Amino acid sequence: MDFDALLLSRIQFAFVVSFHILFPAFTIGLASYLWMLELQWLRTKQPVYIQLFRFWVKLFAVSFGLGVVSGIIMSYQFGTNWSRLSYLAGPVIGPLMQYEVLTAFFMEAAFLGIMLFGWNKVGPKLHFLATSMVALGTVLSTFWIISTNSWMQTPQGFTMEGDRFVPVDWWAIVFNPSFPNRLLHMVLAAYLTTCFVVAGVSAWHLWKGKAPEAARKAFSMAMWFAAIVTPLQIAAGDLQGLAVLDQQPTKLAAIEGHWETRRGAPLILFAVPNESEERNDFEIAVPKLGSIILTHDPNGEIRGLKEWPRDRRPPVKIPFYSFRIMVGIGFAMLFIALAGLFLRWRKRLYDSRWFLLLCMAMTPSGFIAVLTGWFTAEVGRQPWVVYGYLRTADAVSPVPAASVAASLATFMVVYLAIFSAGTFYMLRLIAAGPDTKLRMDDAISPAADRHDKRAKRPLSVPDESPDPSEPTS
Repeated sequence: MDFDALLLSRIQFAFVVSFHILFPAFTIGLASYLWMLELQWLRTKQPVYIQLFRFWVKLFAVSFGLGVVSGIIMSYQFGTNWSRLSYLAGPVIGPLMQYEVLTAFFMEAAFLGIMLFGWNKVGPKLHFLATSMVALGTVLSTFWIISTNSWMQTPQGFTMEGDRFVPVDWWAIVFNPSFPNRLLHMVLAAYLTTCFVVAGVSAWHLWKGKAPEAARKAFSMAMWFAAIVTPLQIAAGDLQGLAVLDQQPTKLAAIEGHWETRRGAPLILFAVPNESEERNDFEIAVPKLGSIILTHDPNGEIRGLKEWPRDRRPPVKIPFYSFRIMVGIGFAMLFIALAGLFLRWRKRLYDSRWFLLLCMAMTPSGFIAVLTGWFTAEVGRQPWVVYGYLRTADAVSPVPAASVAASLATFMVVYLAIFSAGTFYMLRLIAAGPDTKLRMDDAISPAADRHDKRAKRPLSVPDESPDPSEPTS
């Protein structure tokens, strides 16, 4: 394998984006979870919701910060490693990424401080508004990033002036053909990622007997959410598969491992794709099931990779295997959701040890599914960076391979150090668990008390002075 500037730039971008996407995948869902917790607290005034909010908002703050740092580094690479892409497609992708900053990132930045530090500074309703705006900002950010990436997958709404892409219809650019399905699939994936983190952490707290009331409430909410959203995600994945069949048939052929065009195509459960001989080794397949799933017709036609020249085909092994990992995790989530419903019916949801262990084991499952899904989408798009128009080889910066290798090595060292420290800190927060001493009044600010004419007594505010019985540093 020749480690030239192109391959090294692809490895570097894959490395950086793989680290980055872990944090948005968590914070998108976690922001909405925090919104729900605060809404439930305002509605019921049960202290357990504010205990959970105070616990999970700490993890949100750390994840959000790490996501911002890694996202900034990722965007720099459009200038350093992919300058030809920036020059040729910049008139389209540049404004889309700027819209993300203007409409989403600024909103998150404006209200994040209130959400994190405003409990004793603003009233409950204003604080809830801040939490709502942060949650909305994360979804808006997803909207613009998925729109940008989807345009590169299914480009439209532009004209070519020489080699440059010039926008002529922004509505067509933003709402390109693959965008709606991919946005739904990504948002649901982020929600499920958070859902199974909450379930796994709550299962661990139940196992250890930490904050049992808060752990039971969070675990119950996660199981209800998984039971509702996991089937929706599987259905969204089916819609996405149908869209890929129509919009990117070479990607679909690589995902399914089909070399020959055929009707009544099988579903290949496992194989070892042999690209040099254009066949699969050790294939295990179910007859006709591939056509049934992809075309909803047992005799539907699926095009094979041999219909395209070798230089227009994506690598097969990565999308083939990563897709199967993603789908396998999806059905494992469905099993957990159904098992949760059964145990809830049997009134054994919180004390079934084997189920708590399974939920703990599934904690990172959403992250793995998101990563493998992105590997499937991005590697399956090759050899194009703008599908059908601009090859990846023509988008790379004219820089020496040694320079890219040096920056790649630097990123690996720095990222592993920073994100290992961040992950270690989050694990410390998880180990501490929710603060069971928080009460309803501890979440209400003095400002709210002054305007609450119905209060019969002053609402207490947590005393932030140090406890003389505790050691000081």
